[in-house]
Amino acid sequence: MPLCVLEDIRKTYRLGEQEVEVLKGIDLLVEEGEFVAIMGPSGSGKTTLMNIIGCLDVPSSGRYVLAGRDVTLMSDDDLSTYRNEHIGFVFQSFFLLPYATVLENVLLPTLYVERSKWADTRKRAMEILGLVGLRDRARFKPGQLSGGQQQRVALARALVNDPDLVLADEPTGQLDSVTAAEIMALLSEMNGRGKTVALITHDQSIAAHASRIVNIQDGLIVRGAGP
Repeated sequence: MPLCVLEDIRKTYRLGEQEVEVLKGIDLLVEEGEFVAIMGPSGSGKTTLMNIIGCLDVPSSGRYVLAGRDVTLMSDDDLSTYRNEHIGFVFQSFFLLPYATVLENVLLPTLYVERSKWADTRKRAMEILGLVGLRDRARFKPGQLSGGQQQRVALARALVNDPDLVLADEPTGQLDSVTAAEIMALLSEMNGRGKTVALITHDQSIAAHASRIVNIQDGLIVRGAGP
């Protein structure tokens, strides 16, 4: 069953009096449980595409259906809520709060859950920290962790709301090759548990972990648009 359906997605930015079309009619299908890597050179439009898939930006035209709903028709507030419920993000920069503990960082996406469910979310956060091998670091601060451990915290944070889609943007860009392999193994493990993963990368060796590679060039998908 399709999780992400993008139809004729276009994105145009205005630079002064000039309009620049970054995405020029993207059609893309991502099935539930897939592991997809999106690759492209600098300026190809892959970051813009990632922002639209992640509901961080909206297209100028076209249609995007995520988990059965057309998100292009949503208000900003509804889109923000829907994004938090359905998408977990892992970025190249870990974006951890330096003065919060590992557990507090993982719990950030759950701030808007009902107070009565806090015990459940805390239990889930600890379980996920166990999955990424950091249960014993729950009370540590990010500055006490290695880069690879910080990215594991970011991955746990992405998973805490049990999202339909994990969207990883160059998640190994600041890591050495050994640690990068560990993070990719974790993403593959999460995919093996049924989680849909979309990975943005320029590195062929990282993209090779995915089951399908989508190539974007000059604002168009040139290979791998459908499963």
